[in-house]
Amino acid sequence: MCGIAGFISSRPALAWPETLKTITDTLTHRGPDGSGYWFDANHGIALGHRRLAIVDLTEEGAQPMRSESGRYHLSYNGEIYNFKSLHGELQTLGHRFRGHSDTEVLLAGIDQFGLENTVQRIAGMFAFALWDEKLGLLHLVRDRLGIKPLYYALLPDGVVFGSELKALRAFPGFSRSIDREALQLFMRHDYVPSPYTIYENAFKLPPGSILTLPAEGQKLAQALSDFSPQIGGGARLAPQAYWSAEEVYLRGETAPDRRADSEIQSSLEQLLTDIVQEHMVSDVPLGGFLSGGIDSSLVAALMQTRASRRVRTFSIGFDEAAFNEAPHAQAVAQHLGTDHTEMYVTSQAARDVIPSLPFFYDEPFADSSQIPTLLLCKLTREHVTVSLSGDGGDELFAGYPRYFETPKLWEKLQRIPKPLRRMAANALANLPEQYWSQAMRWAQNGLPTAIRPRAGSSTGKRVGDVFSAVEPDDVYRCHMSHWSDGLGLVKGTGTRGYPTPLTRQPRLGELRSFLKRMMQTDTLSYLPDDILVKVDRASMAVSLEARVPLLDHRVLEFAARLPESLLTRDGKGKYPLRQILYQHVPRALIDRPKMGFGIPLSEWLRGPLAAWGRDLCAPKKLELEGYLNPKVVTNAWETHASGAGERHYALWNILMFEAWLEQEAKA
Repeated sequence: MCGIAGFISSRPALAWPETLKTITDTLTHRGPDGSGYWFDANHGIALGHRRLAIVDLTEEGAQPMRSESGRYHLSYNGEIYNFKSLHGELQTLGHRFRGHSDTEVLLAGIDQFGLENTVQRIAGMFAFALWDEKLGLLHLVRDRLGIKPLYYALLPDGVVFGSELKALRAFPGFSRSIDREALQLFMRHDYVPSPYTIYENAFKLPPGSILTLPAEGQKLAQALSDFSPQIGGGARLAPQAYWSAEEVYLRGETAPDRRADSEIQSSLEQLLTDIVQEHMVSDVPLGGFLSGGIDSSLVAALMQTRASRRVRTFSIGFDEAAFNEAPHAQAVAQHLGTDHTEMYVTSQAARDVIPSLPFFYDEPFADSSQIPTLLLCKLTREHVTVSLSGDGGDELFAGYPRYFETPKLWEKLQRIPKPLRRMAANALANLPEQYWSQAMRWAQNGLPTAIRPRAGSSTGKRVGDVFSAVEPDDVYRCHMSHWSDGLGLVKGTGTRGYPTPLTRQPRLGELRSFLKRMMQTDTLSYLPDDILVKVDRASMAVSLEARVPLLDHRVLEFAARLPESLLTRDGKGKYPLRQILYQHVPRALIDRPKMGFGIPLSEWLRGPLAAWGRDLCAPKKLELEGYLNPKVVTNAWETHASGAGERHYALWNILMFEAWLEQEAKA
């Protein structure tokens, strides 16, 4: 696991060594074990690397690395889990290896099979920059599900790229102009969806894609003049997909797995066991996160079945019972016989993490579980260098409660005549905040659970959006939104906004199954842009490699073919994973309501974080900055502070933007 950075440019090369070192070394936390720098001034290409040594700890694994043929140079971040089988195949084809790193295997594969054929063959998490000296092309490549990040920015005379935005910011001439449309997306969803970033000319490379840049100055300039950040965006220069999660779901619906449940379960268990074993390959100490939930418990159980000694597992606990999963993790660990470490964290210790969040997350990011995740990673890194995580089980196997709540809400709404729904939508959208607060209290206490507004972020406008829904997909988009676009929170935005997986037509894609449409949409956006960003930044902040075996692309290709009747039973999701886990852990330790990995945010914003929050959101300050509407922000604060309504999630979005803005001013 590492950090990569570099650029392709037609500017004079006098300052290149210093510039390359500067941008690369912003990523030292991602790779504290070594650094490497390579550039070719004749072609205008520079590659940098920070190394976290995991496999092949010798200098033979150092990067940037040159291929055996001399044609390619590579700066690579990630792990290829099937590299041993590829190594054997390449040896039979005549390749000779200096060391035993997966980097060298990747280069040999590209030498032998070509770039696209090789990325189709490998299984793992990766983001890399590949320089093809023969053709004069730079390829930027990201793994299928977006586990590893890769950012790039357009410059007047080239492109700069890196594992994090801080590398791009350090490049001379990088524009920090804030993209207000991206800011509005952040306020809606807690994160900035791919391919956008908070900056106008900087982008995330979409998962499962390759961006190819010509090195020759005139060709590069022509390519950049006709550019789109969207995959296949109809421009001369745009990322091209080599794999598509959307297509995987479509194929899965067309050709579902019709085998008997028992046969499917057996195949899935064997697949997961093999993949977990691949993910356990490491030349440094390895362990696993354990919350006591289904996904992390399953990964820990499969690790223990394949380990020759007790597996190290880690969890954190909180004094607040509603947010404390540590006793559940302890019970599962005791049953499995893992070597378990837990640490209880005070509320003050959790709040002490907040000032560091803007630095590590680089752009506004408001999933508040980033705080316990960072604390868990810090604890784990004190003992091991690699940790396996259970992330991905909810998206791939229908684990989120919203997958069941949203259809119920749509069913309730359909019982209301459309004219009445339109009237209700208009009335709610125009309801003053003070009256909406009273309506919220009535709604939370008086309405059936399935149609209550989402606590923490609801306004009359947002609930009005729900009543305006014309199809269930609209309801899901509302469910995944904290701020409605029509509230006027972000100044200077247009009426249409950027397209995302939640706004495209048809709304959530072409799948017939509403459940699968929700899962597919989360896999395309919420998973890579929220969940995986959270885990990557938190783990890399402390130089810990986090691996996610449930997000191996082979698992998604298997899960996408499962019928709804096998994914869900008795109103619960993840049925196949549960059945496998029950063979290792008693049901009594697993079957309980889903807790999530949260913090008492609502109470903190009324108590110990109130002064900090109000200072960040002072009306004069907001007016001077010019990004947010002070009146809308103040109304949200007053509603929450008075106890008239729960606005903590919506306020956290604002606070994370304002905290990031302060960090940006200091950088």
